[in-house]
Amino acid sequence: MLKLSRPLLLLLAALTYLLGASISAYLGKSFQNLTFLLGLGGVVLAQLSMNLLAEAFRPHNEPMIEGETPAQKEALRSNLLYISYAALTACAMIAFLLYINQGLNLPTFIFLLLSLVLVVLYAVPPLRLLDRGFGELALAAHMAYVIPSIGFLLQAKENHRLLIMIAIPLTALTLAYFLILNFTSFPSDQKYQRATLLRRLGWESAVPLHHSLIIFAYVIFICSPIFGYSFLLIWPAFLTLPFAILQMLLLRHISLGGKPNWTLLTTTALAVFGLTAYFLTLTFWLR
Repeated sequence: MLKLSRPLLLLLAALTYLLGASISAYLGKSFQNLTFLLGLGGVVLAQLSMNLLAEAFRPHNEPMIEGETPAQKEALRSNLLYISYAALTACAMIAFLLYINQGLNLPTFIFLLLSLVLVVLYAVPPLRLLDRGFGELALAAHMAYVIPSIGFLLQAKENHRLLIMIAIPLTALTLAYFLILNFTSFPSDQKYQRATLLRRLGWESAVPLHHSLIIFAYVIFICSPIFGYSFLLIWPAFLTLPFAILQMLLLRHISLGGKPNWTLLTTTALAVFGLTAYFLTLTFWLR
């Protein structure tokens, strides 16, 4: 199971939403403050409910807190469900306010609906992708593709190839980060028989997949002229390349039997994903 703090997840969701809005601003679309704030609240609440529902439907053999009694576990589960339902209700209200404020066109509505679908598929039985080895894929797609698309579409009203060019490699970096988190929680996942992406693939396949995701992301960035954009626009993404190389070297060292430094590895992986999103957001806002 992914070991991310809730505040960190919400911060990353807000960052990728801001990235989508900044791409729209770069393309010259008029910026709507109220729409931006409503959308930001909606994606943060959606990500919050995604995380809380995952905990609320945690398998019964896994403790939520150490030393809990059955009564405490059931009370905590109920509280998490109430908060999740309240967050989803607030998301629906925000969508209604957006509709009243500006009208939701079809692409925007599709991505808002896709966000809700991913929240349910990720966390809620019977599908619950989190327990089937595909939770990392759903979470990466939600955070790095769906959320920035919502931020973009609420402002621009239509899709654009620049958004796709940024979101696809960012999704790859996000998935690589979640794979790293799988490595750090591997003993616990084995103990509770959690079906993470790493356990589904096995170490032998997961390590080259991790490296391929990072290489793929930077290849897409460097091919920006093919999409009709100067490399000078995308170059800040390569400020994180040294961290990406270090990330691959650290994981390779561990896969060869070396002593792991999980703190350095997870911090490096977070920096690759988070700083890439931040540098690109800053670039599009300032241009």
